[in-house]
Amino acid sequence: MKFKIINGIVFDPSQKINNEKLDIYVSDGKIVKPSKYEVSDFKKTYDAKGMYVMAGAIDIHSHIAGGNVNNARMLSPEIHANFMENNLGRKKNLPGFNSRWTSEGTGYRYAEMGFTTVIEPAVLPINAFLTQLELEQIPMIDKGCLGIVGNDNFLLDALNKKKGQSFIDDYVAWNINSSKCIGLKVINAGGTEFFKYTGESETFELDDVVPQYGVSSREILKSLNIANENLKIPHPVHVHCNNLGMAGNINSILNTIDASEGRRMHLAHIQFYGYGNKGKKGFSSCAFELAEKVNKNKNISVDIGQVIFKPTMTISSDLWKQNQAKTYANPNKWILSEIEDGGGGVVPYEYKEKNFVNALQWAIGLELFLLIKDPWRVFLTTDHPNGGPFTSYPYLIRLLMDFDYRNSQIEKINKTANKISNLKHLKRTYSFYELAIMTRAAPARILGLKDRGSLKVGSIADIAVYNPNKPIDKMFESAELVFKNGIEIVRGGKITQHLNTSTKFLELNYDKKIHIKIKEWLDNFYSLNLNEFEVEERFFRENNFQNIN
Repeated sequence: MKFKIINGIVFDPSQKINNEKLDIYVSDGKIVKPSKYEVSDFKKTYDAKGMYVMAGAIDIHSHIAGGNVNNARMLSPEIHANFMENNLGRKKNLPGFNSRWTSEGTGYRYAEMGFTTVIEPAVLPINAFLTQLELEQIPMIDKGCLGIVGNDNFLLDALNKKKGQSFIDDYVAWNINSSKCIGLKVINAGGTEFFKYTGESETFELDDVVPQYGVSSREILKSLNIANENLKIPHPVHVHCNNLGMAGNINSILNTIDASEGRRMHLAHIQFYGYGNKGKKGFSSCAFELAEKVNKNKNISVDIGQVIFKPTMTISSDLWKQNQAKTYANPNKWILSEIEDGGGGVVPYEYKEKNFVNALQWAIGLELFLLIKDPWRVFLTTDHPNGGPFTSYPYLIRLLMDFDYRNSQIEKINKTANKISNLKHLKRTYSFYELAIMTRAAPARILGLKDRGSLKVGSIADIAVYNPNKPIDKMFESAELVFKNGIEIVRGGKITQHLNTSTKFLELNYDKKIHIKIKEWLDNFYSLNLNEFEVEERFFRENNFQNIN
């Protein structure tokens, strides 16, 4: 199919196009540049006069599938409406047309906002098959996922016995390939295993040691960083640092940045690490210190994990942290699960604007957005659903782009938090060009997704069209038009058709002899066999998986 989008105002940082009136041509699902003789072939026309045109948005970190997500759905079915607010009246012939926090609802709501690719950032290898089956069922958006390594006994044993970096590299590559992921996730390196072994839940610092293995968190992280580099994985190691959510944890993340030793590293939901322990309440903002550290270390990228004032679910494979968090469950119910090489927790929580700690968390996230200078290295997230549902992105975007609106919201929060926060003194606002960097061009670049996040010739035709005459939040809440692979899927903020999409994965080269060692380990210590860890394409739709190599 061929069509053109004419008269639109284009924002495409991948080509340094900022607020320029351009026409876009699409043929067979890709953006093309027709010759003057071919232009007449593009008879179907979308007139985007006065509209803003961008590539489809990409969410780098959103928990949309897997065991913890399902446990959260079962634990609190009453909260589903909060995740799918602003139901836009979808057609009843669509599968799950009125669904909320489900596979269909997730895909529909992302698409309605102009998102076309979303990354599930935490897949345990033991749960990979189930997670991939769920991802397949999410329509409208392409998916990808990050495989969790860092608390697995095989890795810790290999480090303890000093089996060498090439051995670690092969093991990491097997994990990525077998689970069909595009990158590597580390969650509180060694901390979960430390908690399982000791039952302690105070702190676990970078140089603390997992007792039964004699390996420090720093050593684990360094070996995985080097493996990521050796294997030439496009996305840097995606790190959930130690001591998430604790007052005074600023040193944990600053030390982690130093521990990167100049290697590329992505730090997740950093709002939850921007905490000092100063003041009468023992809780303070360290956003300036953290932002300065990120600004000075060009090898570091981050996503924020912005807190939103509403009930939500905290879900994490950080079993150590979730064991602490259950004390604050609201309502008072929670799930903790311990499985081979992992586990996690599901704890409902409500962030309240009049609560001092919650209000300061909200302010810290916004401070970080505004203080980190390079929009190519900071990404829009709420750590869905931990800080709040992804459906809150339009509200968050308005906070970043509308100075007067932001100030009006500051006045609503806890007075003590307002008084000690520096947020009200920060004048910066994001431009549409910077927003396009942060939500389109930069995520595609850092994930190694070369065919998206861009409107340049050869890119897949993932395109979002917005009406700038609406308030910013309403503008990004419902796109005027969205195209996925050159197919119109949204018009006037409403889904026009159901579309099955694909899951991206990475195929790495490594020494297959590692299989023998892994099989021996699994046979001795696990309830599953080696082949049960390996996601096989024959169980999925044809062409569901697409290699990004």
